[in-house]
Amino acid sequence: MSVHARLHATVPAPLPPSEAGPPEILGQPGHRLLVQRSDDEIVARPLDDAYAARPGAEVRFPAPWPRDLGTWEVSPDAGLAVFAGVHAVRAVEPSGATRWEVRHACWACGETHESYDAYADRRNHRYPDQGSVGFSADGSLVWAHVRGPLPEGELTPDTVDEWLVIDALDGRVLARADAQAAAAGSEHVPHPTDPRRMGLSIGEGQDGAPLRLGHWDGEKLDVTYAEGDLCLLGVSPSGDRLMTVSHDQDALAVRDLHGVLLDGLEWDAESVLPPHPDAPSEYEDEAPACWDWAGGFVDETTLVVSTVESDDEWGEVRHWLLDTTGTHGLRPITYPSPPSGQPTALGNGAWATPSESGDALHVWALEPVQ
Repeated sequence: MSVHARLHATVPAPLPPSEAGPPEILGQPGHRLLVQRSDDEIVARPLDDAYAARPGAEVRFPAPWPRDLGTWEVSPDAGLAVFAGVHAVRAVEPSGATRWEVRHACWACGETHESYDAYADRRNHRYPDQGSVGFSADGSLVWAHVRGPLPEGELTPDTVDEWLVIDALDGRVLARADAQAAAAGSEHVPHPTDPRRMGLSIGEGQDGAPLRLGHWDGEKLDVTYAEGDLCLLGVSPSGDRLMTVSHDQDALAVRDLHGVLLDGLEWDAESVLPPHPDAPSEYEDEAPACWDWAGGFVDETTLVVSTVESDDEWGEVRHWLLDTTGTHGLRPITYPSPPSGQPTALGNGAWATPSESGDALHVWALEPVQ
């Protein structure tokens, strides 16, 4: 039996799709931000409980380098933007002033650069690997995945990538750890309530997807190196459960904070996903449905997931709600019109999807949201 999505809000993007990346809704209920990045700036709009922009609260952060040369994040209070670049992690205030910068080895060549201008015109720096940054739940810490070593020296001769905990106020590196990876890219997934915890999902291309779970106790950074190649997609509202999809996209699972699989909470794509209704029967075995690396916790026990990547060849893409209690199981979501792109969970009974043109986000709900 399918479930019907109710449109809760349409949130216009600050910038036109032709000039910027896709808009995103970040933060927890009561502290939502609509953010979007162009080559020149990040725009952040605080949202109220109805997902409407708060009047006069928009903030713009000048960008230090083009958007395809790194990743970025905005603090929960929209007071600081941090850019994870090819050669450095830089914190920028709305005025454009650099609050702090942490330099590291270059993701493209391994050298140490003084500035972006040092390699801006080099052909071998056009498509670098990259790391990422993430703010803690309270905005006091910045977690950064970088290519080592830092100017202070290497952790060990074998360290390639490093995971840093940085004081968001002044840029002091509070802790360093060996990420035990050689990333092509990565993404931070913050704990919703505990600023001492962070997840790091690393992509090594076809070689694997290491998952790292960090805990900073104020003095020491402990890293759990999760077993297997897993993409971390979300943390439940309570912070007690993790949602992962395997690197080969065949297994969706819910785990504890240490990355250990919870009993009975793993779903094999081949077993539970029906073939696309428009796929010719002779191709079903050659192109089975698979989980996307997308989705998250709609609430503590419900996941929103999708099969866009394997559906797109055959016709309308499919989104699903998965009840982890076993009461309802996996149910397809029915929208008023065909969905576009992949869903993003908002954690308060709602999820978002991009508009077909990319100029807005649609917020959907099954029950009233806050």
